[in-house]
Amino acid sequence: MNTDNQYLLSLKGITKHFKSLTAVNGVNLDVSSGEKLVIIGPSGSGKSTLLRAINFLEVIDDGHIIFEGKEAGYIRKNGRLHLDKPQVISALRSEIGMVFQHFHLFPHMTVLENVMEGPLTVQKKSREEALEIALAMLAKVGLIDKKGVYPATLSGGQKQRVAIARAIAMKPKLMLFDEPTSALDPELVGEVFETIRSLAVDGMTMIIVTHHMGFARELADRVMFMESGNFLAEGTPQEFFAEGMNNERIRTFLNRIL
Repeated sequence: MNTDNQYLLSLKGITKHFKSLTAVNGVNLDVSSGEKLVIIGPSGSGKSTLLRAINFLEVIDDGHIIFEGKEAGYIRKNGRLHLDKPQVISALRSEIGMVFQHFHLFPHMTVLENVMEGPLTVQKKSREEALEIALAMLAKVGLIDKKGVYPATLSGGQKQRVAIARAIAMKPKLMLFDEPTSALDPELVGEVFETIRSLAVDGMTMIIVTHHMGFARELADRVMFMESGNFLAEGTPQEFFAEGMNNERIRTFLNRIL
């Protein structure tokens, strides 16, 4: 299925089951290039599963993922979806970066080596080019002075900023952030927020799953509320936080976390 599509990413009927649980229930979503989308909702609502599906870390049961106007990631055989070849998925993941709640840095590599790894092994860049990219990305997240140390010596906020540098070293067209500050002490949230804000200012397309309403209020072009595998409401931050309070379910959720 090829399609002329003005969106960077389109999801059509994305469905994911875990045995009898429907984690994502026929979700449709269009994301424009340069858009900052924040998805909020209670734990277990399907937000992280949806992000992992976009990055092909969860194999969907049904639906279409359309990236840059082309169906991506799956081959349909006998009415069932099968993940595409590993090299195809690897190439897609280099264009759809992801930062997780827990940092997933390689502990045996220095900060610099962590950031160089993607350009070297996935994109097959020369060591000199990978080094140049990695140094530029560490400068961007304010950690050039930590290039020679190992992740164990870093604070949680610094580890997350290295994880962001590692993801953007691949020069992705879309960044996914899955609860990027939820594992951090409150005083470290700000430094990660500032790093993500700088990417937003640069025009990076991003989808952020978070319980941190500051992301939604300050960064989002659009806020979506997810529950039970479905999107229940959406709007600009101004619309969402004003009109959402008229929806009893959203009001209860916001009152609990604000």
